Amino acid sequence: MNKKTSRPGADIGMVGLGVMGRNFVLNMADHGFSVAGLDKDAAKVAALHTEAEQRDVRGAADIKEFVALLRHPRAIMMLVPAGAPVDSVIADLLPHLEKGDLIVDAGNSHFSDTDARTLQLTAKGIQFLGVGVSGGAEGARHGPSIMPGGTKEAYERVRPVFEAAAAQINGEPCVTLLGPGSAGHYVKMVHNGIEYGLMQLLAETYDLMKRGLGLSDDELHEFYAGWNQGELAGYLVEITGDIFSKRDKKTGRRLVDEVLDVARQNGTGKWTSESALDLQVPVPTIDAGVAMRNLSTLAGERATASAALPRPARPFAGDSKIFLEQLRGGLFAATIIAYAQGMALLKTASDKYAYGLDLSAVARIWRGGCIIRSAALDHFREAYRIQPTLPNLLLDPEIGKTVMAHQEDLRVVVATAAQLGLPAPGLMSALGYLDAYRSAWLPANLIQAQRDYFGAHTYERIDAKGTFHSEWTAKASA
Repeated sequence: MNKKTSRPGADIGMVGLGVMGRNFVLNMADHGFSVAGLDKDAAKVAALHTEAEQRDVRGAADIKEFVALLRHPRAIMMLVPAGAPVDSVIADLLPHLEKGDLIVDAGNSHFSDTDARTLQLTAKGIQFLGVGVSGGAEGARHGPSIMPGGTKEAYERVRPVFEAAAAQINGEPCVTLLGPGSAGHYVKMVHNGIEYGLMQLLAETYDLMKRGLGLSDDELHEFYAGWNQGELAGYLVEITGDIFSKRDKKTGRRLVDEVLDVARQNGTGKWTSESALDLQVPVPTIDAGVAMRNLSTLAGERATASAALPRPARPFAGDSKIFLEQLRGGLFAATIIAYAQGMALLKTASDKYAYGLDLSAVARIWRGGCIIRSAALDHFREAYRIQPTLPNLLLDPEIGKTVMAHQEDLRVVVATAAQLGLPAPGLMSALGYLDAYRSAWLPANLIQAQRDYFGAHTYERIDAKGTFHSEWTAKASA
């Protein structure tokens, strides 16, 4: 048993003992904390007891028994699905709690729900934290990235636990209080949106190498593994390389080739796009990731369209060795652009919702444990340390220079995809965003004129302040 066993009551509780919940419980217990777990499924409670072995962990299937296991004031985490299940757990807990107790929602809740729950529970004297957790089951067990939002007082209650359980990079825990209210869940939502964009970009490079260049799974494994040793190093690139070497036990073929080409989306990417639209922040590469998952589900329509809208295959006519290097450079540029879009959204949301986000700290805690961890985050952290109010990563001199050094690679990749007839909306949107963002003039004057022409919506002028309306159909006077 660990050093905490002599203390009355468990240090913290966990509601929800699925794989994520159990793993997080074991992680906390490994760091010397006593933990109680609750799940209505007795089999999951039994699984916790089995896996806990000699750790100071106790489980219960009854809520009264569970609450009695905790020391006062109580601190209770939840790892349950977002939405109604969170409200259901809170409703079940409230009759058994007292003022000063703390509830921590560590699931993927929508930030607006977190704000509502904060108000509801604060009025009852219950402290509340909305906490994003990234890293999947492996991260929960051995160290995730943890993104808390709420009051400093509430965070201090669980800070020692979170700092011990979080991933560690150079002795720094990948956790910090991000801001009040829903700040943590908002940051986690944008993390997942960036994740959608990065996964789409990798899928498009896969398609270009597989259908465009005809590379084998062995070759794909080698390329992604090699890319992970350089500037593209990151968790998603690493696991992509691993995927192409995994064999299916049933067929003996590579497992990836047995997986259906349908990737549904679970909401967090869509929420990022929706919030970006509300805040008028362009995130087209994230949007492309969401849209392509939706399009992938139209498998029947895609099969029909493939026959109805044929185009003769165009073989790749260039030097494959040169193109593969350009593909690496183009992917790197697009990856930075996807991060830049997400971080720009965080900057605007922080101002709008008074989160007071330290974007350098956000980049710091994303360096370990989370799904979008990558070597590039060290550069992002430094950029925001030097310029805390930087509106866009592309405006950092070093990061902007890096992207522009690879812009021609991205152009070649996008042009090649178009010529081959292979879909690459993520890569294309990244290039389009770059060119639009660096353009001092855009053709939006025509859009203003069109809106005023058909709807009298008015327009602004370059030579005078205010709004104006013209009768566009009237003949010009002599």
